[in-house]
Amino acid sequence: MAGVDWLITEGPPTVAEYARLRQAVGWPPVDPRAASAALNASLFAVRVALQDDVIGMGRIIGDGGLYFYVQDVMILPEHQKGGLGRRIMQTLTRWLDDHAPPGAFVGLMAARGAAGFYRRHGFAERPPDAPGMFRIEAPRG
Repeated sequence: MAGVDWLITEGPPTVAEYARLRQAVGWPPVDPRAASAALNASLFAVRVALQDDVIGMGRIIGDGGLYFYVQDVMILPEHQKGGLGRRIMQTLTRWLDDHAPPGAFVGLMAARGAAGFYRRHGFAERPPDAPGMFRIEAPRG
């Protein structure tokens, strides 16, 4: 897939497009209100379309000063392995190069098997004695 027909534009996808991408890559569904708030709070986002169909995305979140995170790099499975992920990451890292100050921390949570892809874009795994950690809020009620 040469990528000639891809159109990468600045801005997040719609909530419906985001939900479709999440489902296609096997991620759990999220509340549409939470998705809307998250997408609108992005520091930077890109969506990739093939004709009028959004087939991929990526975004940067964080505080805009000290901490930045690459988030939601997703491509419909039928469009993976054709260089689109590389193009998304190049766009995101170019934005970081222009906007993140020297010394800023840029993190991400890689999907299983994707560490090599992110290494090619300048990311390194945390050492075993300094593991990354996370917490997911339990449903209320």
